[in-house]
Amino acid sequence: MAAKFELYTDNAGEYRFRLKAGNGENILASEGYKAKASAENGIESVKKNAVDEARFEKKETAAGKFMFNLKSTNGQVVGTSQSYASASSRDGGIESVMKNAPDARVEDITS
Repeated sequence: MAAKFELYTDNAGEYRFRLKAGNGENILASEGYKAKASAENGIESVKKNAVDEARFEKKETAAGKFMFNLKSTNGQVVGTSQSYASASSRDGGIESVMKNAPDARVEDITS
């Protein structure tokens, strides 16, 4: 199965997207957007910025876990990872986003 973006609405009625790897694992998630078009623009920003390793901000949580943010050219966060147990797992997540995001199809499951 190929990687894909899922565009959906959350419980608050906001539009969100998540990037799923070929194995179905979530590797990146967005913030909530009021407008569907804004979420779609967010997906395009992820596709464009995921090819540049410098756009990834590596972080450590207060609980000692590891995560990353993907930022656009203006510095705005366009996607956030899950928490990882190790820095090497987080770095693998970044590699997965870099490899999968640019060509991932979009599945619109809003309704």
